[in-house]
Amino acid sequence: MANKTTIQIDQETLKILEKLKKERKAKSYSELIRQLINESKKIEKNEKGSLSKIPSFVREEYDRVD
Repeated sequence: MANKTTIQIDQETLKILEKLKKERKAKSYSELIRQLINESKKIEKNEKGSLSKIPSFVREEYDRVD
């Protein structure tokens, strides 16, 4: 069995976690938090990969107003 610890959160965050736990049918807060972390990692990975092939913007000389 994994070691357990306690974290401090405010009441508003607890209410949000309770609601998410019910909606996602998570068995524990630990399971819910892991789900959220995994989803966050997937989104982060997708965002990085989606625009990686687009060249960076380079302003042409005649576009400049001096």
